[in-house]
Amino acid sequence: MVTAAAEPASRPVSRLLPVVGSAWARRAAFVAFAAVIWFLPDLLLDGSSDIRLWAEFLCYATLAIGADIAWGYGGMLVLGQGVFFGIGAYCMAMYLSLANMPDGSELPSFMSLYSDFDTLPWLWRPFDNLAVTLFLAVVIPVAIASGLGLLVFTRRVRGPYFALLTQATALVFTLILIGNLPLTAGFNGLTDFTIVFGRNKYEDGTNLWLYRVAAGVLFAVLAGALILVRSRFGRLLVAVRDGEERVRFLGYNPAVIKTIGFATSAGIAGIAGAMAAPIIGIVAPNQFGIVPSILVVCWVAVGGRGTLWGAVLGALAVNWLRDTVSSARPDDWQYVQGGLFIVVLAFAPGGLVGIVRSVRTRIVAWRSTSASAPAGVES
Repeated sequence: MVTAAAEPASRPVSRLLPVVGSAWARRAAFVAFAAVIWFLPDLLLDGSSDIRLWAEFLCYATLAIGADIAWGYGGMLVLGQGVFFGIGAYCMAMYLSLANMPDGSELPSFMSLYSDFDTLPWLWRPFDNLAVTLFLAVVIPVAIASGLGLLVFTRRVRGPYFALLTQATALVFTLILIGNLPLTAGFNGLTDFTIVFGRNKYEDGTNLWLYRVAAGVLFAVLAGALILVRSRFGRLLVAVRDGEERVRFLGYNPAVIKTIGFATSAGIAGIAGAMAAPIIGIVAPNQFGIVPSILVVCWVAVGGRGTLWGAVLGALAVNWLRDTVSSARPDDWQYVQGGLFIVVLAFAPGGLVGIVRSVRTRIVAWRSTSASAPAGVES
């Protein structure tokens, strides 16, 4: 039997900060998190390169939110989020490539080397406009995920079969990019983004400006995701995860619910990819293949799936640890990464958020025991 007192613990923020009960307290926690991220360059980061690196981490945290909606709340183990992240990144990279063309040139520099085009291909023409580019960076992943989701979920494909299907999609996406050298620059990828949204990438302050934009995108996506998972649809998504047949018996179509959740995660991945392209400075197929897609799931697992906050913290923590270990011992990071995931799965399946909740539970139990001890003595 579910009581009213148990309801707040099911909410994402309460899973991370169970002491936060009221709506105002949860909002205060969100504002505190936003303030720390926003002023991090002024407090801890040293130099433009560190700021650029953490801006990249914020994009990965945004990507992890989408993966957590699909996997943590919807139960869909998506091993191909790199596809949607890559589509968003390539959309923005195409826009930046056109924006950085020399005066008088009609083609990006790589097309002059690898193709015999005389005019800009039709596929590239919509990306001459920033607003259209941002729109397509979201709509294309959503459309692909919606079509794939309806095709798969109506046939009740789930579990490892769905995971393998998304993984195969990532492989096909990489092969398409590599095989279309005249249109995508192949394995070399798109690069040389000197001018980014009208600013010189190498000017002082550009990396800080990109960091602020990435932080704003992360805050907006996180706030929207928190609202989504607390909504009626969010409860339905969790219900499908926990008992798909029961939801179908109640008159809902689980295939539609899962498709919407999958498409939402794809749209968020597209947003993250579009923001990451100017920050990383290069968009290449090897960034969006099978292994990078699996790592996204690992970030969510380390942070704690089904919490959103855990996805953000897991992405930031794992990528910060990767940079720290790789800088000190470049050959050891793969071993550290593998060991970290094994430890988390074996001893802390709830991730970082699960550890926090476990510690809090023990503290509350200890306080209750301490408070009841005098009463017991008096009696």
